[in-house]
Amino acid sequence: MDLAVKGRTAVITGGDSGIGLATAMLLASEGAHIVLNDKTKEELETAAEKVREHAWENSRVVAVTADLTQNGAVQKLAAQVQEQFGGADILVNSAGIRGAAGDFLKLSDEDLYNTIDIDLMGAVRACRAFIPQMQAKGWGRIVLISSENALQPYEDESPYNACKAGIINLAKCLSRTYSKEGLLINCVSPAYIATPMTDEMMQELAEKRGTSEAEAVEWFLKNKRPQIAVGRRGEASEVASVIAFLCSEQASYITGSNFRADGGSVESAFG
Repeated sequence: MDLAVKGRTAVITGGDSGIGLATAMLLASEGAHIVLNDKTKEELETAAEKVREHAWENSRVVAVTADLTQNGAVQKLAAQVQEQFGGADILVNSAGIRGAAGDFLKLSDEDLYNTIDIDLMGAVRACRAFIPQMQAKGWGRIVLISSENALQPYEDESPYNACKAGIINLAKCLSRTYSKEGLLINCVSPAYIATPMTDEMMQELAEKRGTSEAEAVEWFLKNKRPQIAVGRRGEASEVASVIAFLCSEQASYITGSNFRADGGSVESAFG
């Protein structure tokens, strides 16, 4: 399927690894120009090289560091995109952290604020910076990354759960406001995908249980995520395929929706 994104400019936050990187590679292969964003310059440049290896011959790939917890940095990122590409057509907000986890009563205000600042407010700042550029073009695609946790929360991840639920609501709210101007805004909610964030979780579990990481993954699937219908961990590329479709011309009648790329992990039919 031709996604019809050749020549479009896609800004991918959290783009140095995981779902963000996989999405950037896929969109670049379809002919989109890519602005890859994350906080760490060296890791971001390495990721940009990987994207260039997959890029269609006329696609440009640039790496721009910016901290999404700083509004000034996000506005500067938007200004650079405007100057170099004439504005963004696509925004994929993949930046996020697991944040503080554990007993709710032991979490401090700072624990919650830190997760909110990155996982929820990072998306707010990115949308606020790039929506005007899309309005000027009369066309845009925004995909915000939520999680199964928004619909099926896990008791030891309350800050993350709340932020990801907020992301779905934010996407719906923005879609109601801007879709008539040609901006289609949706969410994708993954579950237990092989990314650096879940790798770290598995490393911690392996150390705690005194096993290998592979054994930790198997234990986690059996004991913590037995509801995953496909019975395995997902790949970032599998989520990227859903995101890329929502960024495309083919998704011209889809807005305000949440798409679960979760291997059947969420047990409700209507969540």
